[in-house]
Amino acid sequence: MAGRQVTIPPRQTASAPSSAGADVSARDERWQLRIRGLHKTFGVQHVLRGVDLDLERGKTNIIIGGSGQGKSVLMKHLMGLLKPDAGHIWVDGEDIVPLGDVQMARLRRKFGMVFQYAALFDSMNVVENIAFPLLERYHLPRAEVMERVRDLLRRLDLADVGGIEQKFPAELSGGQRKRVGLARALIDRPEILLYDEPTTGLDPVATKNVDEMIRRTADEFGVTSVVISHDMASTFRIGDRVAMLHAGQIIVDGTAAEVLKSTRPELREFIEISGLVPTPPRPEVRP
Repeated sequence: MAGRQVTIPPRQTASAPSSAGADVSARDERWQLRIRGLHKTFGVQHVLRGVDLDLERGKTNIIIGGSGQGKSVLMKHLMGLLKPDAGHIWVDGEDIVPLGDVQMARLRRKFGMVFQYAALFDSMNVVENIAFPLLERYHLPRAEVMERVRDLLRRLDLADVGGIEQKFPAELSGGQRKRVGLARALIDRPEILLYDEPTTGLDPVATKNVDEMIRRTADEFGVTSVVISHDMASTFRIGDRVAMLHAGQIIVDGTAAEVLKSTRPELREFIEISGLVPTPPRPEVRP
C-alpha cells in the first residue's frame, strides 16, 4: 500500500534566505551545518520530505515541531547515525552523507550529544561517567583526565555539590543529571552540541536552570548548539534561531523574533496552544 501523500504549502522563511547566491557546499564562517533536500523513508512512511536548513555557527539553533514530525530522525542524520535516501548534509563544507564508517568516526568528534534523560551509566559514578568518552577514545594520563573532569564540574556549577564526584546517577537530582550529561558531552571539546528535548520531565524552575545552562554553555564554550524542543517558553527564551519541522519539511525558519511574528497557521497553533502568547477568545455562540 502506498504511503499517504502530504501536500505542504511553500516554506515561509522569516529572514532572507541564508543561501541566496552562495555555494552551500563550501565552508561558510556563518553557517556550520547546511542541509539540502534531505529525504528519509521507513517502509511506506516518508518521514523527511526534502528538508532544507542552515544552522548558525556559535549560536543556539532550535528545531521545534510536534511528536512524529521527524525531529529525532533529523538529529540522527546530523551525526551520521542514519543515512538519507536523498540529499546532502555539509558540516564545515564536508558532505557527510557519502562518508564511510572510519571517516564518519573522525567527523563525529566534532559533535557532543546531550540525551533527553542524560543517559548516564547507572553503574558508574559522576567522574567515571564524565571521563568515559576520553577513556574510550584516547590513552591519556589519568591526571590529565581528572583535571578536565574537575574543570567541567567547576564550570557547570557542580563542584560545590558535596561529594558529587563519587555519587551515582540515582543519587542526583534531575537538574544535576542534566549537567553531568552535559559535562560528558563537553569532555572531548566538541564544536557542535546536540540536545534532545533537554527540558522534558523537569519542573518550571529546573527547566529555567537548564535553559540558562544551554545559553551559558554556548557563550562560554563557543559551541554551535542544536536543540530539539517542543517547549515554547524555553525555545523563545534561549533560541537565536528557530525552525519548525512539520510533516517532514522545514516550514518556517529565522531568528527567534522573526519566527515569533510568523503568520504560518501550523506555527501559530503550536505557539498559542502552548500558552506562550494569548490565544484569541473563542467566538461567542448566540442562540
